[in-house]
Amino acid sequence: MLKEQEFLDKIASYCIDNSKKLGATDIGVKVIHSVSENVSFRNKKLEESNRADSFALNLTTYIDKKKSSINSSDLSESNLSKLIERCIEATKITPEDDSNSLPDIDLMSKKIKDLKLYDDTHYTNDKKIEFLQKVESAASINDKIVNTEAGFSENKKNFVLANSNGFSSGYKTSNFTSSCVAVSRINGAMERDYEFGSKRHLHDMLKPEDIGRIAAEKAIKKLGPKKIQSEKIGIIFDKRISKGILSTLANAVSASSISRGTSFLKDQIGNQIFTDNINIIDDPNIEKGLGSQNFDSEGVETNMLKIVDNGILKNYLIDTYYGKKLNLKSNGRSGGTTNLYFENGALDFNELLKLEKKFLYITETIGHGGNIITGDYSVGASGYMIEDGEITYPVSEITIAGNFKDMFKNIVLANDLEFKYSTNAPTLLIKEMTVAGK
Repeated sequence: MLKEQEFLDKIASYCIDNSKKLGATDIGVKVIHSVSENVSFRNKKLEESNRADSFALNLTTYIDKKKSSINSSDLSESNLSKLIERCIEATKITPEDDSNSLPDIDLMSKKIKDLKLYDDTHYTNDKKIEFLQKVESAASINDKIVNTEAGFSENKKNFVLANSNGFSSGYKTSNFTSSCVAVSRINGAMERDYEFGSKRHLHDMLKPEDIGRIAAEKAIKKLGPKKIQSEKIGIIFDKRISKGILSTLANAVSASSISRGTSFLKDQIGNQIFTDNINIIDDPNIEKGLGSQNFDSEGVETNMLKIVDNGILKNYLIDTYYGKKLNLKSNGRSGGTTNLYFENGALDFNELLKLEKKFLYITETIGHGGNIITGDYSVGASGYMIEDGEITYPVSEITIAGNFKDMFKNIVLANDLEFKYSTNAPTLLIKEMTVAGK
Protein backbone atom coordinates (compact mmCIF):
# COMPACT_ATOMS: atom_id res chain seq x y z
CA MET A 1 0.00 0.00 0.00
CA LEU A 2 1.45 3.37 -1.03
CA LYS A 3 2.04 5.97 1.66
CA GLU A 4 -0.29 8.93 1.35
CA GLN A 5 0.75 12.49 0.53
CA GLU A 6 0.45 13.61 4.14
CA PHE A 7 3.20 11.23 5.28
CA LEU A 8 5.58 12.32 2.50
CA ASP A 9 4.77 16.01 3.12
CA LYS A 10 5.73 15.62 6.76
CA ILE A 11 9.17 14.22 5.84
CA ALA A 12 9.78 17.00 3.31
CA SER A 13 8.77 19.72 5.80
CA TYR A 14 11.05 18.26 8.46
CA CYS A 15 14.02 18.40 6.07
CA ILE A 16 13.32 21.98 5.00
CA ASP A 17 12.73 23.31 8.53
CA ASN A 18 15.82 21.68 10.01
CA SER A 19 18.07 22.62 7.09
CA LYS A 20 17.08 26.27 7.60
CA LYS A 21 17.98 26.02 11.30
CA LEU A 22 21.46 24.81 10.35
CA GLY A 23 22.09 27.70 7.97
CA ALA A 24 20.78 26.69 4.55
CA THR A 25 19.55 29.68 2.55
CA ASP A 26 17.57 27.50 0.12
CA ILE A 27 16.47 23.87 0.19
CA GLY A 28 14.97 21.39 -2.23
CA VAL A 29 13.75 17.93 -1.25
CA LYS A 30 12.07 14.98 -2.98
CA VAL A 31 10.52 12.07 -1.06
CA ILE A 32 9.38 8.96 -2.95
CA HIS A 33 7.57 5.80 -1.91
CA SER A 34 7.45 3.05 -4.51
CA VAL A 35 6.11 -0.49 -4.59
CA SER A 36 7.04 -2.89 -7.37
CA GLU A 37 6.17 -6.51 -8.06
CA ASN A 38 7.89 -8.59 -10.72
CA VAL A 39 7.31 -12.10 -12.02
CA SER A 40 9.37 -13.81 -14.72
CA PHE A 41 9.06 -17.09 -16.62
CA ARG A 42 11.53 -19.06 -18.72
CA ASN A 43 10.41 -21.91 -20.94
CA LYS A 44 6.99 -22.09 -19.27
CA LYS A 45 8.44 -22.37 -15.78
CA LEU A 46 8.34 -19.76 -13.04
CA GLU A 47 11.85 -18.34 -12.72
CA GLU A 48 11.47 -15.47 -10.28
CA SER A 49 8.87 -13.62 -8.26
CA ASN A 50 9.70 -10.66 -6.04
CA ARG A 51 8.28 -7.57 -4.40
CA ALA A 52 10.08 -4.37 -3.40
CA ASP A 53 8.73 -1.67 -1.09
CA SER A 54 11.17 1.22 -0.97
CA PHE A 55 11.64 4.82 0.07
CA ALA A 56 14.00 7.35 -1.45
CA LEU A 57 14.90 10.83 -0.32
CA ASN A 58 16.98 13.42 -2.14
CA LEU A 59 17.96 16.54 -0.23
CA THR A 60 19.66 19.56 -1.83
CA THR A 61 20.86 22.44 0.31
CA TYR A 62 22.18 25.85 -0.76
CA ILE A 63 24.23 28.35 1.17
CA ASP A 64 24.05 31.36 -1.14
CA LYS A 65 25.72 30.08 -4.34
CA LYS A 66 27.11 26.90 -2.81
CA LYS A 67 25.16 23.68 -3.35
CA SER A 68 25.32 19.98 -2.46
CA SER A 69 22.96 17.01 -2.50
CA ILE A 70 22.59 13.78 -0.56
CA ASN A 71 20.40 10.67 -0.92
CA SER A 72 19.03 8.11 1.52
CA SER A 73 16.45 5.32 1.79
CA ASP A 74 16.22 5.60 5.59
CA LEU A 75 13.49 8.05 6.59
CA SER A 76 13.80 7.63 10.35
CA GLU A 77 14.06 10.92 12.26
CA SER A 78 17.50 10.07 13.68
CA ASN A 79 18.88 9.34 10.20
CA LEU A 80 17.29 12.44 8.68
CA SER A 81 18.97 14.63 11.31
CA LYS A 82 22.38 13.16 10.46
CA LEU A 83 21.64 13.42 6.75
CA ILE A 84 20.77 17.12 6.99
CA GLU A 85 23.91 17.86 9.01
CA ARG A 86 26.11 16.04 6.48
CA CYS A 87 24.50 17.87 3.56
CA ILE A 88 24.96 21.28 5.21
CA GLU A 89 28.60 20.54 6.06
CA ALA A 90 29.26 19.44 2.48
CA THR A 91 27.60 22.59 1.16
CA LYS A 92 29.86 24.82 3.27
CA ILE A 93 33.01 23.46 1.61
CA THR A 94 31.63 23.33 -1.94
CA PRO A 95 32.89 25.98 -4.41
CA GLU A 96 30.46 28.75 -5.34
CA ASP A 97 28.73 28.68 -8.71
CA ASP A 98 26.67 31.68 -9.85
CA SER A 99 24.24 29.38 -11.67
CA ASN A 100 23.22 27.54 -8.49
CA SER A 101 19.70 28.45 -7.40
CA LEU A 102 16.15 27.20 -6.96
CA PRO A 103 13.85 27.81 -9.94
CA ASP A 104 12.14 31.20 -10.26
CA ILE A 105 8.98 31.23 -8.13
CA ASP A 106 6.81 32.42 -11.03
CA LEU A 107 7.77 29.31 -13.07
CA MET A 108 6.64 26.79 -10.46
CA SER A 109 3.63 24.56 -11.10
CA LYS A 110 0.43 25.97 -9.64
CA LYS A 111 -1.98 23.04 -9.89
CA ILE A 112 -2.17 19.32 -10.53
CA LYS A 113 -3.93 18.25 -13.74
CA ASP A 114 -5.64 14.86 -13.84
CA LEU A 115 -3.63 13.14 -16.55
CA LYS A 116 -4.88 9.67 -15.55
CA LEU A 117 -1.39 8.52 -14.56
CA TYR A 118 -2.51 6.21 -11.75
CA ASP A 119 -4.47 2.97 -11.79
CA ASP A 120 -5.17 1.50 -8.37
CA THR A 121 -5.83 -1.95 -9.85
CA HIS A 122 -3.69 -4.66 -8.32
CA TYR A 123 -2.84 -7.87 -10.14
CA THR A 124 -2.24 -10.66 -7.63
CA ASN A 125 0.80 -12.88 -8.02
CA ASP A 126 -1.43 -15.74 -9.23
CA LYS A 127 -2.89 -13.43 -11.88
CA LYS A 128 0.57 -12.40 -13.04
CA ILE A 129 1.58 -16.07 -13.30
CA GLU A 130 -1.58 -16.89 -15.27
CA PHE A 131 -0.86 -13.94 -17.61
CA LEU A 132 2.70 -15.15 -18.30
CA GLN A 133 1.60 -18.74 -18.83
CA LYS A 134 -0.65 -17.47 -21.63
CA VAL A 135 2.21 -15.38 -23.05
CA GLU A 136 4.62 -18.32 -23.18
CA SER A 137 2.02 -20.76 -24.49
CA ALA A 138 1.27 -18.42 -27.38
CA ALA A 139 4.99 -17.90 -28.06
CA SER A 140 5.72 -21.65 -28.09
CA ILE A 141 3.00 -22.77 -30.49
CA ASN A 142 5.51 -23.18 -33.38
CA ASP A 143 8.19 -25.89 -33.10
CA LYS A 144 10.78 -23.45 -34.49
CA ILE A 145 10.65 -21.62 -31.16
CA VAL A 146 13.16 -23.28 -28.84
CA ASN A 147 13.36 -20.84 -25.94
CA THR A 148 11.07 -18.26 -24.39
CA GLU A 149 11.32 -15.70 -21.60
CA ALA A 150 8.47 -13.57 -20.31
CA GLY A 151 8.06 -11.00 -17.58
CA PHE A 152 5.34 -8.95 -15.92
CA SER A 153 5.92 -5.99 -13.61
CA GLU A 154 3.56 -3.74 -11.67
CA ASN A 155 5.05 -0.49 -10.37
CA LYS A 156 3.33 2.18 -8.31
CA LYS A 157 4.80 5.38 -6.91
CA ASN A 158 3.81 8.35 -4.81
CA PHE A 159 6.08 11.35 -4.30
CA VAL A 160 6.36 14.86 -2.93
CA LEU A 161 8.66 17.54 -4.31
CA ALA A 162 9.12 20.61 -2.10
CA ASN A 163 11.42 23.59 -1.68
CA SER A 164 12.00 26.47 0.71
CA ASN A 165 10.21 28.95 -1.57
CA GLY A 166 6.91 27.40 -0.55
CA PHE A 167 6.42 24.90 -3.36
CA SER A 168 5.15 21.47 -2.31
CA SER A 169 3.33 19.06 -4.62
CA GLY A 170 3.21 15.49 -5.82
CA TYR A 171 0.97 12.74 -7.16
CA LYS A 172 0.70 9.00 -7.72
CA THR A 173 1.75 7.15 -10.86
CA SER A 174 1.46 3.54 -11.98
CA ASN A 175 3.05 1.42 -14.67
CA PHE A 176 2.22 -2.10 -15.87
CA THR A 177 4.77 -3.77 -18.15
CA SER A 178 4.94 -7.12 -19.88
CA SER A 179 7.42 -8.55 -22.36
CA CYS A 180 8.30 -11.74 -24.18
CA VAL A 181 11.56 -12.80 -25.79
CA ALA A 182 11.42 -15.71 -28.24
CA VAL A 183 14.37 -17.64 -29.68
CA SER A 184 13.90 -19.46 -32.98
CA ARG A 185 16.10 -22.12 -34.57
CA ILE A 186 16.49 -23.79 -37.94
CA ASN A 187 19.39 -26.00 -39.08
CA GLY A 188 21.31 -25.14 -35.91
CA ALA A 189 21.15 -21.35 -36.47
CA MET A 190 19.22 -19.28 -33.95
CA GLU A 191 17.59 -15.84 -33.94
CA ARG A 192 15.79 -13.88 -31.23
CA ASP A 193 13.21 -11.12 -31.08
CA TYR A 194 10.74 -9.68 -28.62
CA GLU A 195 7.47 -7.91 -27.99
CA PHE A 196 7.01 -5.37 -25.22
CA GLY A 197 4.18 -3.34 -23.78
CA SER A 198 4.02 -0.75 -21.00
CA LYS A 199 0.89 1.12 -19.90
CA ARG A 200 -0.25 3.36 -17.07
CA HIS A 201 -3.51 1.39 -16.75
CA LEU A 202 -3.76 -2.38 -16.61
CA HIS A 203 -6.76 -2.71 -18.92
CA ASP A 204 -4.82 -0.96 -21.73
CA MET A 205 -2.22 -3.74 -21.86
CA LEU A 206 -1.91 -5.98 -24.90
CA LYS A 207 -3.53 -9.36 -24.45
CA PRO A 208 -0.99 -11.96 -23.27
CA GLU A 209 -1.68 -14.16 -26.29
CA ASP A 210 -0.80 -11.26 -28.61
CA ILE A 211 2.46 -10.51 -26.78
CA GLY A 212 3.65 -14.11 -27.12
CA ARG A 213 2.45 -14.54 -30.70
CA ILE A 214 4.08 -11.34 -31.97
CA ALA A 215 7.43 -12.17 -30.31
CA ALA A 216 7.42 -15.65 -31.89
CA GLU A 217 6.43 -14.39 -35.35
CA LYS A 218 9.24 -11.82 -35.31
CA ALA A 219 11.83 -14.39 -34.20
CA ILE A 220 10.80 -16.91 -36.87
CA LYS A 221 10.75 -14.27 -39.57
CA LYS A 222 14.44 -13.50 -38.90
CA LEU A 223 15.61 -17.07 -39.59
CA GLY A 224 18.02 -17.66 -42.48
CA PRO A 225 19.49 -14.15 -42.79
CA LYS A 226 21.78 -13.26 -45.68
CA LYS A 227 24.84 -11.07 -45.85
CA ILE A 228 24.83 -8.30 -48.42
CA GLN A 229 27.40 -6.24 -50.28
CA SER A 230 28.36 -2.76 -49.12
CA GLU A 231 26.39 -0.02 -50.85
CA LYS A 232 24.54 3.26 -50.47
CA ILE A 233 20.85 2.62 -50.06
CA GLY A 234 17.68 4.05 -48.53
CA ILE A 235 17.09 2.83 -44.99
CA ILE A 236 13.65 2.35 -43.45
CA PHE A 237 13.71 2.30 -39.66
CA ASP A 238 11.07 0.29 -37.83
CA LYS A 239 9.20 2.26 -35.13
CA ARG A 240 11.20 0.47 -32.43
CA ILE A 241 14.37 1.93 -33.93
CA SER A 242 13.24 5.27 -35.36
CA LYS A 243 12.53 6.63 -31.89
CA GLY A 244 16.28 6.39 -31.20
CA ILE A 245 16.86 9.22 -33.68
CA LEU A 246 14.64 11.42 -31.50
CA SER A 247 16.57 10.37 -28.39
CA THR A 248 19.79 11.54 -30.02
CA LEU A 249 18.13 14.83 -30.99
CA ALA A 250 16.98 15.30 -27.37
CA ASN A 251 20.54 14.84 -26.11
CA ALA A 252 21.84 17.26 -28.72
CA VAL A 253 19.34 20.01 -27.78
CA SER A 254 19.65 19.65 -24.00
CA ALA A 255 20.81 22.86 -22.32
CA SER A 256 23.73 20.99 -20.73
CA SER A 257 25.11 19.91 -24.14
CA ILE A 258 24.53 23.35 -25.66
CA SER A 259 26.16 25.26 -22.79
CA ARG A 260 29.22 22.99 -22.85
CA GLY A 261 29.54 23.34 -26.59
CA THR A 262 29.36 19.56 -27.01
CA SER A 263 26.48 19.44 -29.50
CA PHE A 264 26.44 19.56 -33.28
CA LEU A 265 23.27 21.66 -32.91
CA LYS A 266 24.89 24.48 -30.95
CA ASP A 267 23.84 27.90 -32.30
CA GLN A 268 21.19 26.32 -34.54
CA ILE A 269 18.06 27.90 -33.02
CA GLY A 270 16.06 29.41 -35.88
CA ASN A 271 17.86 27.35 -38.51
CA GLN A 272 16.38 24.72 -40.83
CA ILE A 273 17.72 21.33 -39.66
CA PHE A 274 14.97 19.11 -41.15
CA THR A 275 12.83 19.39 -44.27
CA ASP A 276 9.93 21.82 -43.91
CA ASN A 277 7.28 19.12 -43.32
CA ILE A 278 8.91 17.79 -40.12
CA ASN A 279 7.50 18.72 -36.70
CA ILE A 280 8.82 17.43 -33.37
CA ILE A 281 6.80 17.92 -30.20
CA ASP A 282 7.36 17.25 -26.51
CA ASP A 283 4.00 17.11 -24.73
CA PRO A 284 3.72 16.35 -21.00
CA ASN A 285 -0.09 16.59 -21.02
CA ILE A 286 -1.05 13.41 -22.87
CA GLU A 287 -3.52 11.41 -20.78
CA LYS A 288 -1.98 8.10 -19.62
CA GLY A 289 1.29 9.03 -21.37
CA LEU A 290 4.36 7.20 -20.13
CA GLY A 291 6.27 10.49 -20.04
CA SER A 292 3.40 12.68 -18.86
CA GLN A 293 3.93 14.89 -15.83
CA ASN A 294 2.60 18.02 -14.14
CA PHE A 295 6.02 19.50 -13.48
CA ASP A 296 9.68 18.69 -14.02
CA SER A 297 12.17 17.38 -11.46
CA GLU A 298 12.55 20.91 -10.06
CA GLY A 299 8.82 21.67 -9.78
CA VAL A 300 8.74 23.92 -12.85
CA GLU A 301 5.46 23.69 -14.75
CA THR A 302 5.71 21.73 -17.98
CA ASN A 303 3.73 22.59 -21.09
CA MET A 304 3.70 21.42 -24.69
CA LEU A 305 6.95 22.41 -26.41
CA LYS A 306 7.51 22.46 -30.15
CA ILE A 307 11.17 21.61 -30.57
CA VAL A 308 11.11 21.57 -34.37
CA ASP A 309 8.48 23.53 -36.32
CA ASN A 310 8.30 22.94 -40.09
CA GLY A 311 11.91 21.77 -40.02
CA ILE A 312 13.22 24.75 -38.01
CA LEU A 313 14.82 24.21 -34.59
CA LYS A 314 12.78 26.34 -32.18
CA ASN A 315 13.68 25.29 -28.64
CA TYR A 316 16.32 23.70 -26.45
CA LEU A 317 15.45 21.55 -23.40
CA ILE A 318 16.19 23.96 -20.57
CA ASP A 319 16.49 23.46 -16.81
CA THR A 320 17.31 26.09 -14.19
CA TYR A 321 21.08 25.56 -13.84
CA TYR A 322 22.06 25.39 -17.51
CA GLY A 323 19.39 27.92 -18.41
CA LYS A 324 21.24 30.46 -16.27
CA LYS A 325 24.47 29.62 -18.07
CA LEU A 326 22.72 30.26 -21.39
CA ASN A 327 20.82 33.30 -20.04
CA LEU A 328 17.54 31.49 -20.76
CA LYS A 329 14.56 30.67 -18.56
CA SER A 330 13.73 27.06 -17.73
CA ASN A 331 11.02 25.58 -19.94
CA GLY A 332 10.34 22.74 -17.52
CA ARG A 333 12.76 20.17 -18.93
CA SER A 334 14.90 19.40 -15.88
CA GLY A 335 15.12 15.62 -16.16
CA GLY A 336 14.75 15.67 -19.95
CA THR A 337 11.85 15.16 -22.34
CA THR A 338 8.33 14.03 -21.46
CA ASN A 339 6.34 12.53 -24.37
CA LEU A 340 8.61 13.27 -27.32
CA TYR A 341 7.42 12.45 -30.82
CA PHE A 342 7.53 13.19 -34.54
CA GLU A 343 4.17 14.30 -35.90
CA ASN A 344 2.85 11.80 -38.43
CA GLY A 345 3.96 11.97 -42.03
CA ALA A 346 1.67 11.80 -45.06
CA LEU A 347 2.35 8.25 -46.32
CA ASP A 348 1.03 4.97 -45.00
CA PHE A 349 3.49 2.15 -44.33
CA ASN A 350 2.97 0.36 -47.67
CA GLU A 351 3.32 3.60 -49.63
CA LEU A 352 6.63 4.24 -47.89
CA LEU A 353 7.90 0.78 -48.90
CA LYS A 354 7.13 1.52 -52.55
CA LEU A 355 8.85 4.89 -52.82
CA GLU A 356 11.89 3.23 -54.39
CA LYS A 357 12.63 -0.15 -55.93
CA LYS A 358 14.95 -1.32 -53.14
CA PHE A 359 15.36 -0.53 -49.42
CA LEU A 360 16.80 -1.98 -46.27
CA TYR A 361 14.23 -2.25 -43.47
CA ILE A 362 16.03 -2.10 -40.11
CA THR A 363 14.38 -3.76 -37.10
CA GLU A 364 17.36 -4.03 -34.74
CA THR A 365 20.49 -2.00 -34.06
CA ILE A 366 23.50 -2.89 -31.95
CA GLY A 367 25.41 -0.29 -29.94
CA HIS A 368 24.87 3.38 -29.25
CA GLY A 369 26.30 4.86 -32.41
CA GLY A 370 25.24 8.50 -32.20
CA ASN A 371 27.96 11.08 -31.47
CA ILE A 372 26.24 14.34 -30.51
CA ILE A 373 29.48 16.32 -30.74
CA THR A 374 30.11 15.60 -34.43
CA GLY A 375 26.70 14.25 -35.47
CA ASP A 376 28.28 11.03 -36.74
CA TYR A 377 26.13 7.90 -36.62
CA SER A 378 27.28 4.29 -36.97
CA VAL A 379 25.62 1.13 -35.62
CA GLY A 380 25.50 -2.58 -36.26
CA ALA A 381 22.12 -3.60 -37.63
CA SER A 382 19.85 -6.34 -38.93
CA GLY A 383 16.53 -6.35 -40.69
CA TYR A 384 15.08 -7.20 -44.11
CA MET A 385 15.62 -6.43 -47.75
CA ILE A 386 12.63 -4.69 -49.36
CA GLU A 387 12.25 -5.05 -53.13
CA ASP A 388 9.32 -3.66 -55.12
CA GLY A 389 7.51 -2.90 -51.88
CA GLU A 390 7.77 -6.45 -50.50
CA ILE A 391 9.97 -8.07 -47.83
CA THR A 392 12.18 -10.56 -49.66
CA TYR A 393 14.69 -11.94 -47.10
CA PRO A 394 16.24 -11.18 -43.69
CA VAL A 395 19.62 -9.42 -43.54
CA SER A 396 22.21 -9.46 -40.75
CA GLU A 397 25.80 -8.50 -39.91
CA ILE A 398 25.73 -5.06 -41.46
CA THR A 399 26.76 -1.61 -40.29
CA ILE A 400 24.83 1.51 -41.24
CA ALA A 401 26.45 4.94 -41.09
CA GLY A 402 25.81 8.59 -41.79
CA ASN A 403 25.78 12.02 -40.16
CA PHE A 404 22.71 13.40 -38.44
CA LYS A 405 23.06 16.74 -40.23
CA ASP A 406 22.49 14.92 -43.53
CA MET A 407 20.11 12.29 -42.13
CA PHE A 408 17.74 14.89 -40.68
CA LYS A 409 17.37 16.54 -44.08
CA ASN A 410 16.58 13.25 -45.84
CA ILE A 411 13.81 11.92 -43.57
CA VAL A 412 10.42 10.82 -44.88
CA LEU A 413 7.84 9.83 -42.24
CA ALA A 414 5.00 7.33 -42.42
CA ASN A 415 1.67 8.01 -40.71
CA ASP A 416 1.73 5.06 -38.27
CA LEU A 417 2.75 6.84 -35.05
CA GLU A 418 1.87 4.97 -31.84
CA PHE A 419 2.40 6.13 -28.25
CA LYS A 420 4.07 2.98 -26.99
CA TYR A 421 7.00 4.54 -25.14
CA SER A 422 7.81 7.98 -23.74
CA THR A 423 9.70 8.71 -26.99
CA ASN A 424 7.84 7.69 -30.13
CA ALA A 425 8.25 7.97 -33.88
CA PRO A 426 6.44 6.57 -36.91
CA THR A 427 8.21 4.32 -39.39
CA LEU A 428 10.91 6.48 -40.92
CA LEU A 429 12.84 6.49 -44.18
CA ILE A 430 16.25 8.09 -44.63
CA LYS A 431 16.77 8.29 -48.36
CA GLU A 432 20.44 7.40 -48.63
CA MET A 433 22.87 5.94 -46.10
CA THR A 434 26.09 3.98 -46.23
CA VAL A 435 25.77 0.26 -45.54
CA ALA A 436 28.85 -1.86 -44.86
CA GLY A 437 28.26 -5.54 -45.55
CA LYS A 438 30.49 -8.45 -46.54
